[in-house]
This record gives sequence, structure tokens and C-alpha cells, in this order.
Amino acid sequence: MSADDQRFGLQRHVILPGPLPLDGGGQLAPVEIAYETYGTLAPDRGNAVLICHALTMDQHVAGANPRTGKPGWWTQMVGPGRPVDTDRFFVVCANVIGSCMGSSGPATVDATGQPFGMSFPVITIRDMVRAQALLLDHLGVDRLKAVIGGSMGGMQALSWPATFPDRVEAVVVIASAARHSAQNIAFHEVGRQAVMADPNWRGGDYYGHDVPAAGLAVARMAAHITYLSEAGLTEKFGRRLQAREAKSFGFDADFQVESYLRYQGIAFVDRFDANSYLYITRAMDYFDLAEEHGGLLANAFRQTRARFALISFDTDWLYPTRESRSIVQALNAAGAPVSFVELSSPYGHDAFLLDSPDMNRVVAGFLGTAS
Repeated sequence: MSADDQRFGLQRHVILPGPLPLDGGGQLAPVEIAYETYGTLAPDRGNAVLICHALTMDQHVAGANPRTGKPGWWTQMVGPGRPVDTDRFFVVCANVIGSCMGSSGPATVDATGQPFGMSFPVITIRDMVRAQALLLDHLGVDRLKAVIGGSMGGMQALSWPATFPDRVEAVVVIASAARHSAQNIAFHEVGRQAVMADPNWRGGDYYGHDVPAAGLAVARMAAHITYLSEAGLTEKFGRRLQAREAKSFGFDADFQVESYLRYQGIAFVDRFDANSYLYITRAMDYFDLAEEHGGLLANAFRQTRARFALISFDTDWLYPTRESRSIVQALNAAGAPVSFVELSSPYGHDAFLLDSPDMNRVVAGFLGTAS
């Protein structure tokens, strides 16, 4: 790749021969991975930072998304002079397998020339991490300066030192957990059932037909509620009516919050694949780092020499602070160096995606990029 390509972040796509062993049995081959890079890889290849994205995000972490023209989803965190400084680091962000943004997933064409649909294998967070490792091998990166992620990206970040203990120097986990709670599994199941109950889902074989838009929109609406806080919803919407002076005494969107959720659902259908939503939420539900290591979370970190930073938000009820504290306790038990902070924000789980000066300062301080 050219120096300009490395520095400014261009969408890339690679087909790796694999095979990629899967936790559910079998393997995936070949393995398609869509990714972006930012900054320049140092001659000693020692400045690589991996950014792991959340459920519905993609590889366009910074710069402009080439499809939408909108800024990347973490522009305030990644870029020249930012906490993840692309003047110093070679930043890689890969679309996870199972997704619909260019990496292998249900919409990928199989050997018969047809989309996999529901014949695509069920994947796990650890499978996603193994696929990222294949990409880093392809890029010639043996060891990561840091791996960073929020939400589902935080799960991947935790899985990295557990799966590849010798390949990571530092780990930043934001608004995440070491396993999915029963409540989180329940919300995901509501969303999956909404998708599968849509007649247009057709057992997952809807490619070339009308997509299950209604079901996917409802799934997104339910999930979006979990990303917010009651205080944030009250401040933003309260019980204010939407473009009317009185209740309609019908089932239109009387309240602003109803209109907002409907908009979020419709917008989501335009950018995401319904089957991918099923697969990725299932991967998150299966995630249990302690279970993968004999039932004791500390065992996941006993082999790594990485240092860790964990950040939670006080209004995040999806991944509350107690989840981060349990990870900190496990890291302490494993003898791993760890720092932890709970930040105050009215925005709930979504706070990690927003411009948070406090979060930026913590990450910059941990990575040594603070001015």
C-alpha cells in the first residue's frame, strides 16, 4: 500500500484464504474483510492500533464515510492530534465478520453464486477477533500497540488479550462487559423475533425481494431505547407532542419520542442487513469470557502482559459500571495492571460515541498522547 493510502484512510477489501476455525464448529474459507487504515505503519511495525466497532457500526471510524459522505463514527477519538493520534499511530479498523459492510456475512455470495442467508455459520466475538488477527497477519502487524473498543467493540478488545496474549500491549475497554446479561439477551431476542416475524424475512432468503423492513425497524427501536438514559430521554423529549397541539386519540406518533424512535427504525433499515442483525446480536449473547476460560474471568488474563484501561458511564444501564468493576477485579486477581474510571454523562450507553472531553482525556492519557 502507498504512503498516501496508509495515511488518509481508504476503504479496503481483502479476501484471505483462511481457513478461519469457528467456535460453533467448522470453518470459514475464504474470509472476506473490509477495513480502513489511518496513519503510517512505522518501519519496526510497532505503532499499530486496532479499533473495534460496535454492533451496527463499520470500518469507517474516522474521516468521511465513502458511502454516505458523513463523518466517521468516532472522529472525535481518532485522527491527527486526537487521543488515538494518526500522526503517531497506524490505525486499523475492520468490519466484523457477520456484518454487512463488506466482510463475510449472510449477504456474501457463497460458492453457488447465491447469498449465504441463514446458511452462513453462527459466529462469536472470538471468531471476529480471529478474523481480525488474519487481517493483521496480512498487513504484517505481529503486535498491537493497543486495541480499543466500546460496547461490542469492548468485548472484542477484551477477547484480544485472552485469545492472543502475546500480541497486545494495551487494551482500552469502554462501556462494555465480559458477558451479556440475561436482560441484554432478552432485548436482543425481542429484536430477532421482530425480524423473523416479518413476512418479508422469508426464512432469511429475502435477497432480491422486499427486505423485512418493518421487523428490522422495530428491532432497532427496541435496541435504541437501551442505548439512552431516562434522564436523557426526559430532557430531550419529555412528554412533548410531535407537531400538534393536542393528542390525536389514535395510534399515530403523538409524542416526540415516538416520532424519534420511528425515524431511527426507518433510517436503520436503509443501512443495515436484517440477517446480519440476527447474527451479530447472537454473537454478543454468546459472549462470556469467563465461560471460555474454565468459568473464572481472571483466567482469561493470566497469560497476557498487557495493561488495561476501563471506562464506564454512570447512566449506562445497558452495561452498567458494576460490569466494568467485575472486569477490574478479575484483572487485579490476574496481576494485570489496570486503571478504571466511571464518568458522568446524561446520555446513557451512547455516551461513548459522543464527544466527551473527559473520555478523550482518559484515553489520551493512557495512550500517552495527551498534550
